[in-house]
Amino acid sequence: MPALKTVAELMEIAAVTAPKTAGRDFVVVKTLEGRELQRLGKGMIDRGKQTGVANYERDGQNVLDSGAVVLIGLKDGDAAGLNCGACGAEKCIVPNTYDGEFKGPNCALRHLDLGIALGSAVKTAQMMNVDNRIMYRAGAVARALKLIDADFVMGIPLSATGKSIYFDRVPKSSK
Repeated sequence: MPALKTVAELMEIAAVTAPKTAGRDFVVVKTLEGRELQRLGKGMIDRGKQTGVANYERDGQNVLDSGAVVLIGLKDGDAAGLNCGACGAEKCIVPNTYDGEFKGPNCALRHLDLGIALGSAVKTAQMMNVDNRIMYRAGAVARALKLIDADFVMGIPLSATGKSIYFDRVPKSSK
């Protein structure tokens, strides 16, 4: 649906222009469609099957059923230099010394920057009546598949159908 591409572009603008701590910008954005979107959805389903971790398959199917996915992350964020302790350390940490599912640690204020960018993006989608949901799993798999160059990333799939595919989900029966 061409309108979803336009909304995704507006979401990218909202994320990029969102306020940042001390005016320093480490937010990165990318929209996936077509083959890249299919690769992400299938990768999420595969991770769920391989690891047995709940909800990767469900969320992967949501991605496959979406028209686009907006990825918003942080890349090479430094510490804000305030020694505020919000990260749990007495003095500012050295960011990105550990590389797991995401790179870390990260300055808590940079995570706040990411949260504001995510909120601005989903607000934009909602203003356009496009269903969306912020997904941790989409970001983790997008990073693992190198679909975006980011240290920490979240995915926001987009859909325009009669019911929200992200919230009107049927829970799996427990056995």
